[in-house]
Amino acid sequence: MGLMLLTLWGPARADGLADLKSALSRLQGQSPLKATIELKSVRRLGEGKELEESSAHASLSVEDGARGMQVFYSKETLTRAETEARAKGKDPKSKTPTVTALSELSTAELRPMVAAALGLSRQIDEGIFKGEKFDTYNGKPARLLSFEFTMDRLSERERKYVKKMESTLDLWIAADGTPLASSFRQSGSGRAFVVVSFEQKYDEDSIYGLSGDRLLLMRRESRLSSSGAGEKMESKVVKTLQL
Repeated sequence: MGLMLLTLWGPARADGLADLKSALSRLQGQSPLKATIELKSVRRLGEGKELEESSAHASLSVEDGARGMQVFYSKETLTRAETEARAKGKDPKSKTPTVTALSELSTAELRPMVAAALGLSRQIDEGIFKGEKFDTYNGKPARLLSFEFTMDRLSERERKYVKKMESTLDLWIAADGTPLASSFRQSGSGRAFVVVSFEQKYDEDSIYGLSGDRLLLMRRESRLSSSGAGEKMESKVVKTLQL
């Protein structure tokens, strides 16, 4: 299989990192884009009888073009959010799935989905390239590039508490360097306030797509688990983009 892949791709495709950077440079398109972005999330806090579970769901429309990025909320979404906020004011235990979901669809979260090349470029610039190998993605030939990250990515304040961290990125690219999918893994542990130890694990799987000369983040599923100070928390957030 390896020999067949080498024959198909040839020596001109030996530098995957260079091909990736070239693709990210040309896929920062400015052509107008209209899309719908949907978010679904589930969170669990505690265990056993103390377990608290909540879910959130919301969608919105995004337009990106010469005038910049504009976000549109449907009347139904705004009405639900207002109803939830009023209910929360009367009953602190009232669920607010729409309000919670909208809080996670900030500009900082939306921008990487409609302009994925910029965010991915920053991420690989912060990492250490470890190598590439021939692989497959969705049954087709692809190249797998691997990166790792050091604690230098953390802020000075975070480094005071985090004592150990492992962080890696696997990125599948096509023959021309176009990103197809990525898998980010990070785990860490540390201690806060001298006596409180904690552990945390974060996984993020992404699928990319194209709209003209624009790289899009079509789907991202992130999973977070943490424990410390006698508490345990798990969450799963799925964001999807549809043209």
